Amino acid sequence: MLQSTLAIIKPDAVARGLTGEILATCQAAGLAVAGLKMVRLCKGQASAFYAVHKERPFFESLTEYMASGPVVCAVLRGEDAVARYRALMGATDPARAEPGTLRHAYGQSLQANAVHGSDAPETAAVEIAFFFNALEIMESI
Repeated sequence: MLQSTLAIIKPDAVARGLTGEILATCQAAGLAVAGLKMVRLCKGQASAFYAVHKERPFFESLTEYMASGPVVCAVLRGEDAVARYRALMGATDPARAEPGTLRHAYGQSLQANAVHGSDAPETAAVEIAFFFNALEIMESI
């Protein structure tokens, strides 16, 4: 099934100049870039985006980190894009991520793990709408 998913290249990876490599890896894996932008989240925006984690002990440090520098947001599209991108990302902890995954290659720590991706098609729809309006997403690639 053709799907869209949200990918975020996190502040640590953007600062290290890895945006192009990460996007190229996604495209080589058969995921088309249907929308792309660089943004700088304020703490409130980061808190709103990660509100589902509000009660977790890492919420404050996560939202501060996500507001610490620019991020690159992409709408990736392809067959089973959500599952395929999650597999390409690898485990949340880069130390446990499989070789060949983005987090294994570029992650530095559990928090600075280079990328974020939607965990389900329903989540992807909400997350994409957080960053993109309809005019910013190409319907056919």
